[in-house]
Amino acid sequence: MKKILNKIDKPLLILTFICLIFGVMMVGSASSLKAYMSRADSYFFFKRQLFFIAAGLFASFIVLKTPIKKWKDLIYVAVIGVLGSLVYVLLKGEVSNGITGWLFIGGFGIQPSEFAKTTLILFLALTFEKLMKIRNLSNIGKVLPFVIPVMFVFLIFEQPDFGTMMVLVGITAVIFLMVPYDGKTKWIMITFTIISILILALVMVATGKGLSESQKSRFNYKDPCTRYREKTGYQVCNGYIAINSGGLLGSGYGNSKQKYLYLPEAHTDFIYAIIIEEMGLIVGVVIILLYFLIIWRILMIGKKSYNLQGSIICYGVATLIALHVMINLGGVLGIIPLTGVPLPFYSYGGSFMINLLICLGLVQRVCIENKMFEQKHLVR
Repeated sequence: MKKILNKIDKPLLILTFICLIFGVMMVGSASSLKAYMSRADSYFFFKRQLFFIAAGLFASFIVLKTPIKKWKDLIYVAVIGVLGSLVYVLLKGEVSNGITGWLFIGGFGIQPSEFAKTTLILFLALTFEKLMKIRNLSNIGKVLPFVIPVMFVFLIFEQPDFGTMMVLVGITAVIFLMVPYDGKTKWIMITFTIISILILALVMVATGKGLSESQKSRFNYKDPCTRYREKTGYQVCNGYIAINSGGLLGSGYGNSKQKYLYLPEAHTDFIYAIIIEEMGLIVGVVIILLYFLIIWRILMIGKKSYNLQGSIICYGVATLIALHVMINLGGVLGIIPLTGVPLPFYSYGGSFMINLLICLGLVQRVCIENKMFEQKHLVR
């Protein structure tokens, strides 16, 4: 075990723990009032977040010890499990924050859509590693792996969870672009995708089955403070107030005013606004720089990978983190519609935190296997 740990990427590990420690501290601060009022325990969400981190680290440790090739058979079980879970939550799942995507077991809410991200990355990585070894692969064979992400995207669109859907589409697009298909094949697939989207749009217009009023309201995201009484305007405007109140150095840890029920999702979607209010704009900028460093380390591991599956895993995870950061901050800052996507390492949430740490465990496993491969060939 010591030999394996010596082969992990130390800078990525250190950055991960810095973000986890600071993140759980901010969840504790941002959620204290809501936890006291709803649970009579100011540390309720803080303790649950610690539990989620512990569960995620345990799962990550298992992934770290398991060679990627051993997931080849299990990944198909995982795909079926995720598809089954997504169908189930559509039919019988409970609604939370306007999304029919939750399973509640023993007081814990589980979002199958979060685990769809990791499953998708690992499925495409293992599948394309195998397909690229087949000579004279047919065009149908080249397209077939993308049926699974289309199914995931459709089921999540129906929830409707636009944020997660956008992340899945982004991950699939990045992996598609990096798969070594010839230019002609890629143009055929891009054309097919565009035509499919246009046909779907025409069907929606012809049948009248377009977006619901609640879904359309998300696109009304500009000038939030002029719509203070509307849900999205109210949240984003109070986020602005929190950011403006923080200044460069912040009001001090635990001293946020906007968490006093002005921001209903202070410890989840809008935690970045609370961070700036309490810790200041300088800390907010440092957090963004840390994200750049984490993504850069992951991309470097993927670039050094000796096989396609390792590269796909790393690029997929880097895309996942980057899209979550951009979509969350874009919504909080009123640049794009608010979609409820959590901020990596900082937002409260079990499914996302566990899934994120599993993804980072996969990246570290790629790093370990890269170094084992290098050592093996050096000995020869």
